[in-house]
Amino acid sequence: MVKLNKIYTRTGDGGDTSLVNGMRVSKHARRPSAFGEVDEANSVIGLARLHCDTSDDATTKEADEMLSRIQNDLFDLGADIATPETDQPALRITETQVQRLEDEIDMMNADLQPLNSFILPGGSPASAWLHLARTVVRRAERHMTELSAEEVVNVPAMQYINRLSDHLFVLARRLNENGKTDVLWRPGQNSGQN
Repeated sequence: MVKLNKIYTRTGDGGDTSLVNGMRVSKHARRPSAFGEVDEANSVIGLARLHCDTSDDATTKEADEMLSRIQNDLFDLGADIATPETDQPALRITETQVQRLEDEIDMMNADLQPLNSFILPGGSPASAWLHLARTVVRRAERHMTELSAEEVVNVPAMQYINRLSDHLFVLARRLNENGKTDVLWRPGQNSGQN
């Protein structure tokens, strides 16, 4: 278990930070950039959860439960990225966590109306925040792929971040009344060409 007695340490004042193994790296190095993006995605998901009223509605309660599990997984993912692959033992994202996302995507997608257009971020407040979280997850994935071009990155971690953006997209649609209140893109609507 993590124990934090002191919040500030002054060890990062020079622009570097520690990885899980104690190695010091620049705060703008690829590894801290990747786990920083994962942390940002986790924060945005926390904002989405504020709009998942769990008192009455079974759909939003289920969404909140999924997002709670995802937030915990994102801390696992951050620890995974913050630990170079050569260091063992380490907390790693597992295939079980990836499979859970896939199972939830399939379950949610079964009830959604098919898409005939791209979706504009919006609809319900929870959906709008989930769309923002999805874009942050995509950015985290780009940082992770940059890292993986130079260093070994846990394969299930790469799979997890890729599935997560899909999961958040499908969940955003589910919270828009199973897609009924999705905001659809109308190509060229304001171009004067129609």
